[in-house]
Amino acid sequence: MLSSTNPSCFFFTALLLGFVTSGAVIRPVADTDHLSLQHEKWMAKHGIEYKDTAEKNHRFEIFKLNVEYINSVNSANRKYKLGVNRFADLSNGEFKALRSGLKLKIMRSSAGSFRFQNATATVVPSAVDWRSKGAVTPVKNQGQCGCCWAFSAVASTEGIIKLKTGKLISLSVQQLVDCDVITSENRGCSEGSIDAAFEFIATNGGLATEANYPYRASNGTCGVAGKSGSNAAAIRGYVSVPSIGEALLAKAVARQPVSVAVDAGGRDFQFYAGGVFSGECGNDLNHGVAVVGFGKGRDGTKYWIVKNSWGVSWGESGYMRLQRDVGGDDEGLCGIAMYASYPTV
Repeated sequence: MLSSTNPSCFFFTALLLGFVTSGAVIRPVADTDHLSLQHEKWMAKHGIEYKDTAEKNHRFEIFKLNVEYINSVNSANRKYKLGVNRFADLSNGEFKALRSGLKLKIMRSSAGSFRFQNATATVVPSAVDWRSKGAVTPVKNQGQCGCCWAFSAVASTEGIIKLKTGKLISLSVQQLVDCDVITSENRGCSEGSIDAAFEFIATNGGLATEANYPYRASNGTCGVAGKSGSNAAAIRGYVSVPSIGEALLAKAVARQPVSVAVDAGGRDFQFYAGGVFSGECGNDLNHGVAVVGFGKGRDGTKYWIVKNSWGVSWGESGYMRLQRDVGGDDEGLCGIAMYASYPTV
């Protein structure tokens, strides 16, 4: 059940909704045999098992259509490429339906805990990559849990802690999933707000390390390591970036990694494999990610560096380069400039 006031975040489970694909396509036997072998190899690579032959045949039909689409896009000489990734046996309808997690604060404060400082003296460089500064932990994988909101908040928190202390610490996403549920609007693997996650981290005195409170990709009971006395890194609050254009987002990212919400429901987003993404994208903000930099390609195309939480097999080892400064659109491509925030220490 989706609405503009309660969108959700993508996650992928063994529960497949069984959408029916219409329109038969007659293919040469050789092509079908080749695709069948490709499907078998894909299943082995991703550890996919189906409940019965009927389900496998149904998934194979979707797989074939997706491979055809991926090949057609890749032959169109675009600035980005698609790939046959983990989601290749899902229709785009299923991909969209299997989202549950990101909840935007309806009555969002324009300032967050602290006011955004739009200092004219802030110099925005032509490129920033916080990965090269050692402020970004390895890409993580949310798996079957719809807690992209937690991964997004943790990524930007890890960044600012590194910048302020000199220590890069992988922080616990599971602590947010388990513990930020009592007085918060967050609901673990079901739904959650990035801003509410920042509020929890601040009031809880910080987060434990990933090593002390490891990720399980499921809801659980708040453990001893989730209590405020055993936290490894703390923040004071967070700042909401005004949603009036990509220029302010660039100022924020020039200072530190920033949490954002995007529309990740497009078919090209689903199969993104590399390059500067400029595919069709709306502004149905349904997925939380982190912007960890920006840059410009050899052809002059500007882009954001987006850290996702779908593992390293998606995109460019888990990252996306998303086109920046798209034709005066204040929302940014995929709505990237509409809902951004970052923690303060």
